[in-house]
Amino acid sequence: MLKENNPIKLSKLTKLTVLVLASLVIALSPVKLFAADEHAVEQQPEEFDAGKFVMEHVSDAFDWHIATIGETHISIPLPIILYSNSSGWHLFWSSRFHHGTATYNNFRIAHDGENAGKIEEINEHGEVIGLPIDLSLTKAVAGIIVSVIVLLWIFLNVAKSAKQNAGKAPKGIQNLVEPIIIFIRDEVAVPAIGEEKSEKFMPFLLTLFFFILINNLLGLIPIFPFGANVTGNIAVTMVLALFTFVITTISANKHYWKEIYNPDVPWWLKFPIPLMPIVELSGVFTKPFVLMVRLFANMMAGHMIVTVFISLIFIFSQLMGPATGAAVSVVSIVFSVFMTLLDVLVSFIQAYVFTLLSALYFGMATQEHH
Repeated sequence: MLKENNPIKLSKLTKLTVLVLASLVIALSPVKLFAADEHAVEQQPEEFDAGKFVMEHVSDAFDWHIATIGETHISIPLPIILYSNSSGWHLFWSSRFHHGTATYNNFRIAHDGENAGKIEEINEHGEVIGLPIDLSLTKAVAGIIVSVIVLLWIFLNVAKSAKQNAGKAPKGIQNLVEPIIIFIRDEVAVPAIGEEKSEKFMPFLLTLFFFILINNLLGLIPIFPFGANVTGNIAVTMVLALFTFVITTISANKHYWKEIYNPDVPWWLKFPIPLMPIVELSGVFTKPFVLMVRLFANMMAGHMIVTVFISLIFIFSQLMGPATGAAVSVVSIVFSVFMTLLDVLVSFIQAYVFTLLSALYFGMATQEHH
């Protein structure tokens, strides 16, 4: 037994987590961790494009860009997985595209047109012949993997602490997480669904809340392996909303469907034109759609505002000289810090709202007729 005054040692889980993170970094780095364009040609400096700068920092990408120093792009390449109807499967690193400037195995990243941001397949004449099936590991997916590792580390430690402190007051990270779990149960699930039925929805609601919260917070840390705008990606929020939609539909009882197809409203709202059934049925799909858009728009807006403030430094430097840019930088940084702190609050609010609305939908689908 260790004495209480002995220094705290890393648990096996902590060591394993560090090892997994290190392995992930090494695995994602084919030969060089910092991939630079070795074929860069001396050219006149381009004018700063604020719109391009903002969109590059909030959109998904095939590599994890860290910084640009001069002509050197510091980034971590990610695996590209493609299936072409003409040439089959292809697996290679995104560094083969040289930051989108090169073609590899007749594939390239489109920069304009309707396929902008996607990988196109071309023939020997450079003509686009189609889009392959793209199963690549993008920055958003890598960010999700990092967040899942963080979640596993947190909750496996909480479970271990709860087992060791059974019957005692919670300590450490358990003392932080346990009140949140109780809050979701007593203030979200039980009032919205009911005490008897809420228990079966608790695992999903807790997973939903902590997944959104952790990804919101990690997206605010501009240091690798964090900083990926996961919840600002509409594909991610769409999947979360789809889970809520599927669980609501599967759990719904006959009273729920009766209120959709034959609601208790005056007959002239149902015949000869089924106005209310159409409205109720459309609500089945608009509810998860609102969930998807709300989370995406709020988190995307927060990231965009911060990058816009940073862009002001370069815009004023370019238009009025370095001295003006230096003066504006003070104001831009202050507002950027303020917006980042505000985003911390928004991260909690959005996780809470998404979980609360999901619980309300579950309650509406399972309530009994009165």
